[in-house]
Amino acid sequence: MDNTETEKTRDPVAELTCITGLTSAIRFITILPLGNPAIFDAKRMVPYFPVVGVILGILVSAFDQVASQLWSEPVVAILDVVFLIVVTGAFHLDGLGDAADGLLGHRPKDRALAIMKDSRIGVMGLVAIICALSTKCGGIMGLDAHRHLLLIIIPAYARGGQLFGIRFLEYGRPDGGTGHALFGDTLRPSAFWGLLIPVALSIFLGWKGIWLNVIFVIITAAILLYYKKRIGCITGDMLGAMTEITESMLFLLASIRGIV
Repeated sequence: MDNTETEKTRDPVAELTCITGLTSAIRFITILPLGNPAIFDAKRMVPYFPVVGVILGILVSAFDQVASQLWSEPVVAILDVVFLIVVTGAFHLDGLGDAADGLLGHRPKDRALAIMKDSRIGVMGLVAIICALSTKCGGIMGLDAHRHLLLIIIPAYARGGQLFGIRFLEYGRPDGGTGHALFGDTLRPSAFWGLLIPVALSIFLGWKGIWLNVIFVIITAAILLYYKKRIGCITGDMLGAMTEITESMLFLLASIRGIV
């Protein structure tokens, strides 16, 4: 095939759409200044959430390798978590705190949604954040074999899990909210292609990869079932909480001793 035929088969619009979707997802989830801030495509960025998770994982893994040359494992684990917080701008942690304040209790749906919209953090939100960060630190500290691969895969799964929340639950704030633009159209099965990346990488983990995939499915299903039963919908804060809970639990359960 000559150069002329190759140029004809290229679709510049499709290429631009892919780039816009990826850069929009990166700017939405992280503080990395990539792409044109004036161009933001909320609808097309959702499938790229797992890809952004892979990028975050690569950054954390690289940071972990450098930090490991300078500090002990407990200190490195704490620094890894701090690094994740900084790079993401504590975006998901904020959602976890708000979601915990609203959902943990016996408040009706409307009251729970109103509390989540309040930017002030309550006791339950603070406790949830402390528990999530402590669990994540402990999990990372316990990683031994395949440590750096797990540091890449788990952030990808945690952000990819949001796609299931967007696909299977209604948005709880039809009048607008942080996540409103993500729920414009029903996600098609093809939108989940990004999750194939961590699934493919998990093959190199052997039996631990199977374990990781199984617990990812269980954790994701459990969170969605809880949301469905608790208030029958989902919000941007609840998506953020879903990410933090999934990430913390995957790190913790991947570090269980005795799993090959």
